[in-house]
Amino acid sequence: MPIPEEVTGYEIDQDVRQELQSLPKTLAEDVARNLVMVARLLDEDPETAYAYSKVALRLASRVAAVREAGGFAAYANQKYSEALAEFRAARRMTGSVELWPVMADCERGLGRPEKALDMAGAPEVHKLDKAGQVEMRLVAAGARRDMGQLDAAIVTLQSPELASNSVQPWTARLRYAYADALLAAGREQEAREWFAKAVESDRDGSTDASDRLAELEGVEFTDALDEDEHEHEDADENEGRHEREDAGERENDVVKPSAEDGEED
Repeated sequence: MPIPEEVTGYEIDQDVRQELQSLPKTLAEDVARNLVMVARLLDEDPETAYAYSKVALRLASRVAAVREAGGFAAYANQKYSEALAEFRAARRMTGSVELWPVMADCERGLGRPEKALDMAGAPEVHKLDKAGQVEMRLVAAGARRDMGQLDAAIVTLQSPELASNSVQPWTARLRYAYADALLAAGREQEAREWFAKAVESDRDGSTDASDRLAELEGVEFTDALDEDEHEHEDADENEGRHEREDAGERENDVVKPSAEDGEED
């Protein structure tokens, strides 16, 4: 896989670089550069990010950070079984519970919401930091919805973090999930209110809350590019019609020879 020359490998986190120090220097640099490409492309081009992750895994499968990157790349491509295997491997290597919520979400992706709920009630959840606990709550609510338990999903999301007025990195997603669950349960007015709250806290555009809110409000957006295209098409059509009309008028203006004009003297 080609890697731009400006990618040095030093762009990755210091913790990951320290992990790679167990490798020979040249190999560590190659792995680091591939990990940088995974991180850069994961959102915008997950398939290519996955390809880079496979290279890194081939080079250094015994490094936990590499297994974790492989897991997230597989997860982004909905390869949930593969992602779960990589996350489990990374967890065995580090002993960390940080990946517990995304592992539970992989269980959802594999059609096992009951397993995800079991993980949501496991002792590992208490070892998660606040962000991890909120993420686990989101996964558990999603599992409830997978099972058709809409009211239970709503209750699962009701928490001090949801009620708090402070804006944290997880606030927009939590409010959005709550609004979406309310809407699925037919509670449209409440959903509208929570989509509005999600918009207020979504500082980096991580959700489409503004679009969902506009949809509920009955607001329609017109794409400016599409509108310009239609205007050009209308203009071309009008121009063509005028040309045809002008041609018709010119044809009528032509003096056609009469039978007498055609006779020879």
